[in-house]
Amino acid sequence: MRYSGLRVLAEGLRGNRGWRPAWRKPAPRPGYDAIIIGGGGHGLATAYYLARNHGLTNVAVLEKGWLGGGNIGRNTTIVRANYFLPGNSEFYSFSLKLWEGMERELNYNVMHSQRGLINLFHSDGQRDAFARRGNMMRAQGDDAVLLDREGVRRMLPRLDYEQARFPIYGGLYHPRGGTARHDAVAWGYARAADARGVDLIENCEVTGIDIRDGRVKGVQTTRGAIWAPKVGIVVAGRSSQVAAMAGMRLPIESHVLQAFVTEGLKPALDHVVSFGMGHFYISQSDKGGLVFGGDLDFYASYAARGNLPMVEHVMEAGMTLMPMIGRAKVLRSWGGIMDMSPDGSPVIDRTGVEGLYVNCGWNYGGFKAVPASGWSMAHLMATGQPWHDAAHFRLDRFRTGRGLMDEEGTGAQHNLH
Repeated sequence: MRYSGLRVLAEGLRGNRGWRPAWRKPAPRPGYDAIIIGGGGHGLATAYYLARNHGLTNVAVLEKGWLGGGNIGRNTTIVRANYFLPGNSEFYSFSLKLWEGMERELNYNVMHSQRGLINLFHSDGQRDAFARRGNMMRAQGDDAVLLDREGVRRMLPRLDYEQARFPIYGGLYHPRGGTARHDAVAWGYARAADARGVDLIENCEVTGIDIRDGRVKGVQTTRGAIWAPKVGIVVAGRSSQVAAMAGMRLPIESHVLQAFVTEGLKPALDHVVSFGMGHFYISQSDKGGLVFGGDLDFYASYAARGNLPMVEHVMEAGMTLMPMIGRAKVLRSWGGIMDMSPDGSPVIDRTGVEGLYVNCGWNYGGFKAVPASGWSMAHLMATGQPWHDAAHFRLDRFRTGRGLMDEEGTGAQHNLH
């Protein structure tokens, strides 16, 4: 079924009785050509691009809960391509291009809004660092504009420019950055993958990975054994647990990242704003709620909920940057399980088991990377070779020390990335 304005109007006049389910609910078959473990954004995008780019349609996505119930539905929806280091810069630039064509590609409204992203800086040293980053972005072919204080004030008049501790010197403006509806991204990829013949199997938890003579043979699940010569692990914060089923220990720590949304307000914030000194980021949703977040909870956990000290920290940062936020009522909060790598950059690579692949370590970059991650993982699983823009995301860089990508310059401590 194709969506269009005319179809929405016609169904509205008929009581919306003509809509069909967006995807099938198949029972698992005995075997597939490939299995994707994880029905979030990255897993669904991988399945879609396996079918779309490589013609592999005998594919199953196995999700222990419901599609889109993990980190893809637990984030602050920011889409950007403002990375600095070679390897990351090309990858996220490619991802942003895929975002820009996603709605037409999937025939699905993911509410992608290129409202612009502004990273504030608060010292001469930060200005120089952001100027370097902006030059790198422009050299990569992306957009970046260095704003002085008055330039930021014209675009963001409701910030506190008189604060003594963290005065706003200016900002790096990324006009093509913005937001998207997080769960709609999962639904769009799910619908498109299903239309190409991919089986999306919910409530099917993987309990074991079958390996024989160094090769993967399939998986054990709560709905029975499923055979496959290729298996991709795409489970974000659960990567270490699933990899352990194959006898692997990944260089990943899982941490909780909280986010918050307020009651609906009149339009007050046209852009996405990142406040580096307080590690605070905020935007306003189409429904009017202010969506914001901050630091990790700073201890390893698999709990999809956060702690109160970090709630206080985020609220303090918000009040420092934008005192008017103190008048808004917070409706709800949530926590995503972040798979943090030692150098702050992801892994898309083969493992030591033939036919077993891993996609993990997305840190803060997971949502914005969804399309390029799926594209790259599909290319790797279909051809056995890395997609060129993801060639730096090797698993062995943590063992050898070669090719490490410390994007934020914070060293090898997982929770600081």
